[in-house]
Amino acid sequence: MQRCLELASGAKGLTYPNPMVGSVIVVEGRITGEGFHLRAGSPHAEVNAINSVKDKTLLGQSTLYVNLEPCSHFGRTPPCAELIISSGIRRVVIGTTDTSGNVSGKGIEKLRSAGCETITGVMEKECRHLNRRFFTSTEKCRPYTVLKWAQSSDGFIDKARERTRPPAPTWITGAVEKNLVHKWRAEEQAILVGAGTARADNPRLDVREWTGNQPVRIVLSRSGQVDMGLSVFRQEGVWIMFTPATDSKHGGHIVGIDGSLPAAAQVLEYLHRQGIQSVFVEGGAETINHFITTGLWDEARVFTGKTPFGAGVKAPELPPSARLEETVRLSGSRLDICVNSTNRQ
Repeated sequence: MQRCLELASGAKGLTYPNPMVGSVIVVEGRITGEGFHLRAGSPHAEVNAINSVKDKTLLGQSTLYVNLEPCSHFGRTPPCAELIISSGIRRVVIGTTDTSGNVSGKGIEKLRSAGCETITGVMEKECRHLNRRFFTSTEKCRPYTVLKWAQSSDGFIDKARERTRPPAPTWITGAVEKNLVHKWRAEEQAILVGAGTARADNPRLDVREWTGNQPVRIVLSRSGQVDMGLSVFRQEGVWIMFTPATDSKHGGHIVGIDGSLPAAAQVLEYLHRQGIQSVFVEGGAETINHFITTGLWDEARVFTGKTPFGAGVKAPELPPSARLEETVRLSGSRLDICVNSTNRQ
């Protein structure tokens, strides 16, 4: 099962809207085949694993391992449960149930009805964690939400800015952290900033320091009056601006929201309807604090640099529900990864 997870994670950021799945076929303690799902519309992990077995006569003696319940319905590809049955495999070990409406135990039921010995719940916590974006979308009907910011050693997210200063980011961390952030961006379907950050930093919100899919770029604005010459609107790909100012005359994709209701809930509801399973919230402090106070966040990744600012814009503060999961020491910063324990998958 650990090997299944290793294979599946190789397609991180590539399989949307599908989950990440790896599969391994074993005969008498020896791996004879393995595979993983690369992207939506391509063969599923179980198909690739079965096809990779050179001696198909061994399948009747084999155990198939897979981190997620095999599908039981016709979608863009045929159902994997039927392929497993027809291949002659009679023992299947599953990491966790697929809770989406199309599957939700039907794959397991089909395997057992056909006489396959089916074992479930193996490394279930790890299997659900790998596909936490998928499970959040199917079970909570909203995207998995990751907050990210960098703060100075004394807790400021930005220096006090002079009005004459041209738009540019205030760098707290270095090249290693920048590359890591671009890798993270490639793993999520959307990236969001407030209009203030778009104006002050003029970010591109792309993955130029990494190879991967470009996320949908999102700007959250009270006024809707944002310079369309900013970099966020000029890159290739899709952008969306959410604003209560529905009379905005800007071109592109403008989505009106109710200014009297929490913006975060409306944004996440809209993104879920569009099939977006994850969003990466990069700033600024006001926007991140809004997601924190509404409780609509799942994970926070916080860089703390080595240099103090003395004054400036205070960094967001995580609530008591935040639980530290991991600390990583980098060359120019400390990275703390926290999860919202009230929303834990």
